[in-house]
Amino acid sequence: MERKKKKDLLGLKDLSGQEIEEIISWAEKMKENSKRGVEEQFLKGKCIALLFTKPSTRTRVSFEVAISDLGGYPLFLSAQDLQLSRGETIEDTARVLSCYVDGLVIRTFAQEEIEEYARSGDIPVINALTDKFHPCQILADILTIKEKKGRLPGLKLVYLGDGNNVANSILIGMTKVGMDVTICCPPGYEPAEDVIALAQEIANRSGLTALISHNPGEAVQGADVLYTDVWASMGQERDQEERARIFGPFQINSRLISRAREDAIIMHCLPAHRGEEITDEIMSHPRCVIYDQAENRLHAQKAVLKFLYQ
Repeated sequence: MERKKKKDLLGLKDLSGQEIEEIISWAEKMKENSKRGVEEQFLKGKCIALLFTKPSTRTRVSFEVAISDLGGYPLFLSAQDLQLSRGETIEDTARVLSCYVDGLVIRTFAQEEIEEYARSGDIPVINALTDKFHPCQILADILTIKEKKGRLPGLKLVYLGDGNNVANSILIGMTKVGMDVTICCPPGYEPAEDVIALAQEIANRSGLTALISHNPGEAVQGADVLYTDVWASMGQERDQEERARIFGPFQINSRLISRAREDAIIMHCLPAHRGEEITDEIMSHPRCVIYDQAENRLHAQKAVLKFLYQ
């Protein structure tokens, strides 16, 4: 049977603001359905492969549960399980897997790899994390912010820490739904230049701000959302001690959150290094919504699957 034209999710740059809002709306409905024990079965008869070259807790478990809840079969594969580990090309791997499964959820290092999978295969490809983008996380975060704040447009989010894949996706995703965004990081640790340019273009068209700051105390003034991530991503662990020295002033702690709005929520995509990028006290703060974010990975990813398969 000939497949219909496929869609991919390689990064939030591929989605319009309207499409993001549509996915969030679906996620809200699917979360409510899940609480009532009612799940759409649009993946019935479909096998979705999860190809991971990086370890995972939330991403793997939430995708496996989401696919299963929606009637599909999740097939977990590590790179070591495949001939990739012996030199087979991504093109050949993608074309062969397209003969067997109905989609690929990929968690890997290089963004170029996931784009090659999408070009070479004829099944939907979902970016479950690369070194450049983490779109599924940010969709879950948008859902969480909307739940906690009741709206998205007009809010100010300040991200403190490394200009990594999470920061890149925040810049694009949050500006597309009408939020002002500030990435506050040490000099030399800014997000990707092309991402900054795109986010500022989106912001300028909509009368928003997409700023880069190096001053945490100033950046968090008036913030509705404070967000952080680990200072050393996977593959950067050998630089942990040096990064801890450089990023120390960007820690989310009680002194810093006192400068934000009184009702500001605190976010972290996890895993967290308590006592480094965020204090243990703030991880347990009533306005810290880290576990809501984690739960919403499940519902947002169900909505992504709906977007790609219906």
